[in-house]
Amino acid sequence: MTVTLYQFPISHYCEKVRWALEYKGVPYKIKNLLPGQHIKFAKTVAASTCVPIVSYRDKKGETQYLQESAAIIDWLDATYPDKPLTPASPKEQAAAIAWEKFADEDIGPHVRRWAYFTLLENPKVVLPALTSGAPLLAKPLFRMFFPKVREIMKKRMNIYPAESQDSAARLDAAFANIDAGISGKDFLVGDHFSRADLAVAALLAPLFTPKQYGVKWPKKMPEPLQSWTAARLDKLAWAENIYQNYR
Repeated sequence: MTVTLYQFPISHYCEKVRWALEYKGVPYKIKNLLPGQHIKFAKTVAASTCVPIVSYRDKKGETQYLQESAAIIDWLDATYPDKPLTPASPKEQAAAIAWEKFADEDIGPHVRRWAYFTLLENPKVVLPALTSGAPLLAKPLFRMFFPKVREIMKKRMNIYPAESQDSAARLDAAFANIDAGISGKDFLVGDHFSRADLAVAALLAPLFTPKQYGVKWPKKMPEPLQSWTAARLDKLAWAENIYQNYR
């Protein structure tokens, strides 16, 4: 089966799917998209304009498309049962899915908003990440239109001062929730690595920029993101350890 991942390399939701594919040993191809230019493609194959999107051929040879990281992991576990990411017991399964939902809704959007609040004002840092893997001829065109793209991104994701500060506060609340969930354990659910750990670690990853992410990050992020993150390295240590051991 040929699996293709349509993605933004910088996206932590796409990183979540890359990690799941690679953890399960599923061969896949990557199609990198540019923000804004991806909308036409996404609208033709899926219900909304978000990525990641995965395509594959079904038993009839017809191309099918899946959108959103949680649904893609469901499909991966059903189609490639080796190294399951979803626990077997109903109780642990429900707990893992609840943690993944928490990551998707209470971590992912706020990491994205808080990080972009700084990064979008630093084109030299963010442009290489936004255009990573794009065709060479597309990169200068994207740079030319970046001011317009930046304003669209701000509007679509509410990347404004008050909302971004609120996201930073919500991340501190999320850290407290994660600390309580781990409580001296290695994993959020049960005794094995699961989609719960993968989701939480992947969606926090832009804050500690692991090399396994696949994007070339700067040695230091611009301010205020750098100082804010540096003050919370202890809160990110568990996620970094999950990367080191399972990514």
